[in-house]
Amino acid sequence: MKLRTDLALISEWIVEDSHVLDLGCGNGTLLAHLHETRSVTGYGLEIDDENIVYCIQAGVNVIHTDLNQGLSDFSDDSFDYVVMTQALQTIHRPDLLLLEMLRVGREGIVTFPNFGHWGARISLLFGGVMPTSRALPSEWYNTENIHLCSLHDFEKLCHTLDIEVLQRAVVDTTHHTSRSMRLMPNLFGEIAIYRFRSKPVKRIYQRKKK
Repeated sequence: MKLRTDLALISEWIVEDSHVLDLGCGNGTLLAHLHETRSVTGYGLEIDDENIVYCIQAGVNVIHTDLNQGLSDFSDDSFDYVVMTQALQTIHRPDLLLLEMLRVGREGIVTFPNFGHWGARISLLFGGVMPTSRALPSEWYNTENIHLCSLHDFEKLCHTLDIEVLQRAVVDTTHHTSRSMRLMPNLFGEIAIYRFRSKPVKRIYQRKKK
């Protein structure tokens, strides 16, 4: 099964025999690929009825749910990875969902459109209007994206939530990368991909002064 580049990159970050929860799993392509190539088990969460049918046909375990209602049905540390592709910006409280991802999973992986891309900056600076682009094709009044952010915004949120970024990659809407994206990801990257975990608890022992 051939994957688009961002999903192929995500699959490389996931080790064999892992247990994975895919939030907003779409038609189940990623989970099906991981099962076939890496013996991964897990579940997908999806709200769209048509996508759920595709998941079932692909043999993917899928649960019909709204991500805005959280992950309370899952116990702490139930999964090795919790993945969410192209959905973070549609969530009512992305900060709370990120924490939930790391409550039920050892690591999290997300992708989202980068609002810091140069095209978005030009639209706002010279046009004075909310930008539309290949990564953000909808108008401001009919888009599902309610919390757009840049790479810097996301990394600032991670710092606030004591989340440690383990890996970062950026691609364009054809899901390819380039040297300019690697050098200046927040300016040239259209889609961001992050792998992260909760920061380890640091114990500081201080010696008493004599």
